Amino acid sequence: MRRLVRGVVAAWLLVLALVQVVGLVLVWWIFIRTPHGQVLDASVLRAAGIGRSQVADLVDTLLDAVSLASLIAATIAIGFIAVTRRRYRLAVVATLLIVGATATSRVLKNIVIDRPDLGIAGTNIGAPNSLPSGHMTVAAAVTVAAVLVVPPRLCSLTAVVGTIYTALTGIATLSAGWHRPSDALAALLVVGVWASAGGHFLVRAQRHEPVQEPARPHHHTVAILALVGGALLAATVLTIGLVDHAELTPPVELSTPRLIGVYLAGVTGIAGATCLLSAMVLSTVHRVVPTLDQPTLIDTIIEALPADPTSQPATETRPTGRSINPAAATPSDTIRK
Repeated sequence: MRRLVRGVVAAWLLVLALVQVVGLVLVWWIFIRTPHGQVLDASVLRAAGIGRSQVADLVDTLLDAVSLASLIAATIAIGFIAVTRRRYRLAVVATLLIVGATATSRVLKNIVIDRPDLGIAGTNIGAPNSLPSGHMTVAAAVTVAAVLVVPPRLCSLTAVVGTIYTALTGIATLSAGWHRPSDALAALLVVGVWASAGGHFLVRAQRHEPVQEPARPHHHTVAILALVGGALLAATVLTIGLVDHAELTPPVELSTPRLIGVYLAGVTGIAGATCLLSAMVLSTVHRVVPTLDQPTLIDTIIEALPADPTSQPATETRPTGRSINPAAATPSDTIRK
């Protein structure tokens, strides 16, 4: 039965990777190769300039946090956490996820993709192609890798905090005028492809590891992230429908209310897509990284902490009727999220 479940999860992750590759191609085609897509993207950039001076300090603080030094430090820290938990294969996969996603975005942006000038006023800002966003790629990749390597009790908290930080990073790139909304969406898809591919490999490799049967998925947090993400994307579609009258109006001719509308659509679109990426990763992490048969000291200590209010409560009843909390169980009885 366990082998069958592993096969289903591995197949699902492979399908997710392929779907996200298709999504990346669609984002490229719609927002770079079509006039309407270029107008929507450029309108958000133009709108971002309206209140840029009021948020400049906050934006600079967020973007300055994403640097080569911080990326190296985060990658080393994530690898160290995985190694201390005796998850050596996970340490390699998490590191490759960060490095691979970052390198993929750079190659796509600087070599593979170009942004043609379609002759629409206000869409050619005199800058080279910026899809995918490097800042967004780094923030999302570090978040996903952290969710994979932390002990199960901390997965939900890590996912929520990382989602907020990643979304704010993407929104900051809009406010700074560095990136268009499609750049952030493409970055999330790049990270999603690497995360799904890495998860597929980890699940396939479990037949060589002494692991327990997973029993505590993060249902509550996944549901919250998915609902929030879906609501934000629905708001994005609704807002675009209200301000975009299916007419190819150049960004330089849009009124201020319509510019503000498309900017809000860009913000909610980035935040919603970030929530869905985190929900996708968190929904399978208990299968991708199940507990070892002999948990490490750090796993035992973390599992002994008070229950995570965002996780799925899990109790079992012995024949005597006593309810047992897995957090207080012996190492052999410990149930992994």
